[in-house]
Amino acid sequence: MKDVEVVNIKSVELESPIMIEGLPGVGHVGKLVGEYLISELGAEKILEIYSPHFPPQIIVKADGDIQMVRNEIYAYRSDDIELLILVGDHQSNTNEGHYLLTEAFLDIAQSYNVKRIYTIGGYGIGQLVEKPRVIGAANRVELVDEMKSYGVEFSESEPGGGIIGVSGLMLGIGKRRGIDAVCLMGVTSGYLVDPRSAQSVLKILTKILGLKIDMGALEERGKEMETIVARLREMEQLQAEVEPEFAPEAPLDYIR
Repeated sequence: MKDVEVVNIKSVELESPIMIEGLPGVGHVGKLVGEYLISELGAEKILEIYSPHFPPQIIVKADGDIQMVRNEIYAYRSDDIELLILVGDHQSNTNEGHYLLTEAFLDIAQSYNVKRIYTIGGYGIGQLVEKPRVIGAANRVELVDEMKSYGVEFSESEPGGGIIGVSGLMLGIGKRRGIDAVCLMGVTSGYLVDPRSAQSVLKILTKILGLKIDMGALEERGKEMETIVARLREMEQLQAEVEPEFAPEAPLDYIR
């Protein structure tokens, strides 16, 4: 197998679409947003991307059949907007693969005359999030002010450590190719699939794109997650109440 193999599923003619990347990552925020857009818009699959840099496994489908791990690109076209939506089973499990796949995604973007890319991800903070918010990064300073007008937050300290994976590399390598790119990140705990965070990103993204999307199904998933989060908070509170009871009265200094 080649490092990256692109399989054409359907040919479409687009003038200058916007590309949206929604691959799996922290809180599965990008994956949730990408797949929800595809479902609600009725986008059509046009490309499949295979690579030995994906995890060495197959996906077993509901009917018992299998498929190779892959990424996919869907196209949507209306009178008002054209979109290319990148989704998939996994990101690369090698550093080299992240670069090779990002270059391939950008090659595809340029072949369709894409002038702007939105990458979607989650920003994990390691604790339960009370109020969802969206933080951003952009590969051109003029884009920062534009995104702020939609409610995207920018901070010197966030995201700490930068943006790992395709969501970040699309901005960096995209800048070298002259393609405007913005990363929208939903703040999330980082250890749960987070539809509430995905919904907060989707609200801003649809406002930017001028799309009207029914959020009902995502809201329902968010309510289910709130129930789980409430139980986790109860467990944390119980643990906090129990731990002092069993804590030693004085520190046990075994090593001096």
